[in-house]
Amino acid sequence: MTSDRKLTVAVIGAGIAGLCTALEVQRDGHDVVIIEPDEAGGRQAASFGNGTWLNPGSVLPMSTPGLWKQVPGFLLDPNGPFIIRWRHLPSLAGWLIRFLQAGRTWQQIEVCAAQRYELSRTTAQDHAALAEEAGRPDLIRRNGLMFIYPGQADIDAEQRAWRIRESLGIRFRKIETAELRQQVPELGGAYTLGMRMEDGGQITDPGAYCDALFQLALRRGATHKKARATGFSFNGKSLSAVLTSAGAVPCDRAVIAAGVHARDLALKAGDDVPLISERGYHVVIPDPGFDLPTGLMPSDGKMGVIWTPQGLRLAGQVELASVDAPPNWQRAKILLNYVRRMFPALAAKADAVGNDIGSNNYWLGHRPSTPDGLPCIGQASGSPDIFHAFGHGHVGMIQGPATGRLVANLIAGRAPGYDATSFSAQRFT
Repeated sequence: MTSDRKLTVAVIGAGIAGLCTALEVQRDGHDVVIIEPDEAGGRQAASFGNGTWLNPGSVLPMSTPGLWKQVPGFLLDPNGPFIIRWRHLPSLAGWLIRFLQAGRTWQQIEVCAAQRYELSRTTAQDHAALAEEAGRPDLIRRNGLMFIYPGQADIDAEQRAWRIRESLGIRFRKIETAELRQQVPELGGAYTLGMRMEDGGQITDPGAYCDALFQLALRRGATHKKARATGFSFNGKSLSAVLTSAGAVPCDRAVIAAGVHARDLALKAGDDVPLISERGYHVVIPDPGFDLPTGLMPSDGKMGVIWTPQGLRLAGQVELASVDAPPNWQRAKILLNYVRRMFPALAAKADAVGNDIGSNNYWLGHRPSTPDGLPCIGQASGSPDIFHAFGHGHVGMIQGPATGRLVANLIAGRAPGYDATSFSAQRFT
């Protein structure tokens, strides 16, 4: 359904997907109401505590061929980078079956990677432009990103992934030991080689960045409804309002960008999406004594190690459990083991943070994840006036700007320039 008239668009959620969507819809001249009960980019949001990476090469899904063999380890190894809590296994079983099926063959992975790349390819420059508009260009660094490895055998073990990135035109280069030591002199001897993503970047403070985009939307005329969306009101199949904990919000269109809380709303809009929390942790070492010239990811730790104004942030881990399960701060403490290996000089500071478990230096967030590694972006089945924009997993910050553009195009009836049907929620029905 297209319309040339000025619309009122309700955007449900003030995470990165919702904020980018709100700004793009405003560019088309529409009025925007942002429905969000909490602080934009606050500690409750997945957009607050992520790894800050803006990596166009984050195109491979988590599920890859042979992963099913590792499931027993996910259940038994409490120190692994990917764990499943035993007591939550029954409720996760259906999602896990779909998850493993989505990564059965490398052909599936290559198709998925190409689809993800459409949402990732210009992420660093997109965020730089948004930060400039918001008056906070200081929050974006376009200084590349680097995966670091103990040795050549560890790079060889990931050659297939690097070949897929190369086939998509993603720029990277190998960093030899001497250059690695020159670029990151604080790095310990456990890592000797790197693979540098030339077009990568970083959001130094994602919480402050989300708040800046939120304030930009308000300055451009958006209104904020401080409430939780609970459902929709229809006149036939036409949307008349979003129902909230603080009353109805009349609108012509609505966008569900509520992150891990989007599943119930999507169901009320006609789509049953298998969406779970891919629980991620971070821990911060305040005052590390040095800045990092680029974000790092150790191949054995699979986590982002980045400089932020609060200190050295270690962000990663995948824990599958329900949203309301209490934090397992041991997951965050595991990250400290890697920083001792990466930066031996920080061992004492890592110990101090480890003894202060559960402080503000620790964080748990809920990344909204679908089993096939693709977000849900598109029209809802129950009404042509409702659009989905959720389910980005751990790459929501990367894919946020492209998601906003795609939703705005769909609302306007414009062709997005690529096949976006793979993001439709109807793929799960």
